[in-house]
Amino acid sequence: MAVRVRGLRKRYGDVTAVDGIDLDIAAGEVFGLLGPNGAGKSTTVEILEGHRRRDEGEVSVLGADPHRAARSWRDRIGIVWQTAADTPELTVAETVRHFSMYYRDPRDPEQVIDQVGLTEKAGTRIRALSGGQRRRLDVALGIVGSPELLFLDEPTTGFDPEARRRFWDLIQGLAGEGTTILLTSHYLEEVEALADRLAVISRGRIVAEGEPRTLGGRAVAATSVQWMSADGPRTVETDTPTRVVLDLAREFDGEVPQLTVTRPTLEDVYLKLIGATDE
Repeated sequence: MAVRVRGLRKRYGDVTAVDGIDLDIAAGEVFGLLGPNGAGKSTTVEILEGHRRRDEGEVSVLGADPHRAARSWRDRIGIVWQTAADTPELTVAETVRHFSMYYRDPRDPEQVIDQVGLTEKAGTRIRALSGGQRRRLDVALGIVGSPELLFLDEPTTGFDPEARRRFWDLIQGLAGEGTTILLTSHYLEEVEALADRLAVISRGRIVAEGEPRTLGGRAVAATSVQWMSADGPRTVETDTPTRVVLDLAREFDGEVPQLTVTRPTLEDVYLKLIGATDE
């Protein structure tokens, strides 16, 4: 198990940011952590990274307690921060090469620069990069050390659609090589495309956990069937959409006017989950 958490709690004065979380992430798994701002998501991740102390609970990351882990443990993890420190006068290539020297077994810096789509900008100073290009550099710095466990905090903020798809390919490639990945993102389609499993955190507690297709009962949730009847638009919520469509096809003797069949999206389920905890 790459990550094992039991009874994790963190308080800030009278505010409980993390309230008894249990979490397991298997080695080689891509795990998504979703939650609104202020839900305790960032605090949880910072504790797993060893950058914040917990008040209670047991935490094991790559077999070690992050708060007490040796320097050799940090060599095994990679972090893509939501905001990163700048070295504005260095070029992209200089920065990636410099960071690679912190690790015992780094990736080839030129290969990493190509993987994040910055080859044409390798000689450009960081201060001259666009916001999206700087974000790609953050990703490069997170993966250059060949981490066993990679933390990705909103990694594709500022990416255009093409760059985001290229990043997805990169993450899927890393996962295929056995890298464990913990991903936080507000792009739900990104989490659905990448994550093997995910958890939703709200008010410091995990309110749902599972595969994207089954989260929160999504796989068995009612399906919306809509069509245009002689009396106007009609909608039916049903657990047997195929049967409804077959009945409609017989009724209309073939094509059903303006037929749409809609299953709950991950966004629908997510908003319902966090909404229920806010009531």
